[in-house]
Amino acid sequence: MRGPLLVANKHFFCPRATWQGSCRLLNRPFRCFNFDAYESVPVEVSGDEVPLPVESFMETDFHQVLKTNIERCKYVKPTPIQRHAIPIASAGRDLMACAQTGSGKTAAFCFPIISVILKNRRPGFNSVVRDRGGTVSYPTALILSPTRELSCQIHDEAKKFAHQTGVKVVVAYGGAAITQQLRNLEKGVDILVATPGRLVDIIERGRVSLTRIKILALDEADRMLDMGFEQQIRKIVEQMDMPPPGVRQTMLFSATFPDDIQKLASDFLSNYIFLSVGRVGSSTELIVQKVEYVEDNEKINHLVDLLHGQNARGANGKPALTLVFVETKRGADILESTLTRKGFRAIAIHGDKVQMERERALRSFKKGATPIMVATDVASRGLDIPHVAHVINYDLPRNIDDYVHRIGRTGRAGKSGFATGFFSYKNNHLAKPLVDLLQEAKQEIPSWLSQYAGESSPYDGTGGSHPSQQYGGRDFRNVTEPEVENYDNHSTTFGDSYNADYTFDIKDSNEYADSSSYEMANSVPPATSCHYTYANTDLYGGGNVEDGPGGYASIVATGWD
Repeated sequence: MRGPLLVANKHFFCPRATWQGSCRLLNRPFRCFNFDAYESVPVEVSGDEVPLPVESFMETDFHQVLKTNIERCKYVKPTPIQRHAIPIASAGRDLMACAQTGSGKTAAFCFPIISVILKNRRPGFNSVVRDRGGTVSYPTALILSPTRELSCQIHDEAKKFAHQTGVKVVVAYGGAAITQQLRNLEKGVDILVATPGRLVDIIERGRVSLTRIKILALDEADRMLDMGFEQQIRKIVEQMDMPPPGVRQTMLFSATFPDDIQKLASDFLSNYIFLSVGRVGSSTELIVQKVEYVEDNEKINHLVDLLHGQNARGANGKPALTLVFVETKRGADILESTLTRKGFRAIAIHGDKVQMERERALRSFKKGATPIMVATDVASRGLDIPHVAHVINYDLPRNIDDYVHRIGRTGRAGKSGFATGFFSYKNNHLAKPLVDLLQEAKQEIPSWLSQYAGESSPYDGTGGSHPSQQYGGRDFRNVTEPEVENYDNHSTTFGDSYNADYTFDIKDSNEYADSSSYEMANSVPPATSCHYTYANTDLYGGGNVEDGPGGYASIVATGWD
């Protein structure tokens, strides 16, 4: 295996104009990339026989119709992740790619998928088979994502890129009527974008078959594997007639890939290439990060002062958009109500909102009608919301990976942004990783935060992230494992134990739910030492747990890899 290849990227371009075509999805302005911010971004590429990066879309081997679409979109040169990922994907190689949100990952896997379908389409091919038993759809490509909103966003982008190519893109997700989604599938599907639970439901109804899948892509792959979707993903990939690794092509994309998640993800890949693009924004000065000490009973007043003090006008004369993250759904509703009473135009979004309410909230926020959106982690990943000027972590997340994703809602496409976090004593497990992140990003580090970091362990069993790991991306295959004597414990979830206690808390997980029933007990792979303290029976859209009433689930295992 080759060692990591470090390169720098220069001279990229992002389209400013709209595509003046007939497709409704295309009649919107494209955001501009600040490519100067990417000039010195390091890129790590590991694997065997890595294809060379491309300098423009025109030098790819894309189908000519797709090249025409890209040209009409005024895409001239690729972003860093596209520059490296596209030739890898086009060569049919499996890929694990780590890059900042807002860096163009969707196009990086959609372009090759569409091109492969166009090149290999046989005359008379039909993706739908009808017989007396009903209608079964046979997609060629499957794209999985953890949330309804992200699935819809990927669907819209893929449909735009496939405009007038004949490639049919269909989306399926929970929280919406399945009837219309089944009708869409009956019309034919080449690319199916879906959340895991809804996909399992449709397959078990006999309406979709995965036997013809050539390409599998997982967006926000770390979230799906880390937050309880692993068993559903394994069921889809290993038990539902999908071609195995090596026969199908698999691509995994995310903004963070901790080592333990990489080890889980590698089960779905064959001789893959690892690609990591430096986290522009979260690892540079592009996002100005500020951490303030605020006790819980002072948070609302501090937030109000902060909102009054910030510039009310944002880009292009529109209101400055502020995204406020809280930990719970109830907390989001309470904070929305409080801010509204105090005269702010605010709206909340979380997993208990029905799909129509969530879509309405996003539209209102993007347009600036309600320039303050209070959100749980449902809005922390993947969603492309232009012009977010300020991200406020009213409640800091439980791990540093989620912090990286949250602040990544601002400073997108290489532009600057601002992030503020309210820290209190209960967040001391985040002190050390926060200091490390701020130091890497050349941000101001408060002396009190450094003191917290020096006095406490970041992984003290209170929900910290992955021990002794980077929160960005590196190829774990290039890291030498420590030798440990006299250990014989083994866990499917956490690997070989090093006799270290580790607590994994599943929190507010209905943010990633869809309508399919999902048994909570099955969401936790067996571990050597593992028990539930209590569990929320509504996690993942419904489930059956014998250990007690609603609440949180806590799994205690004997260690990690």
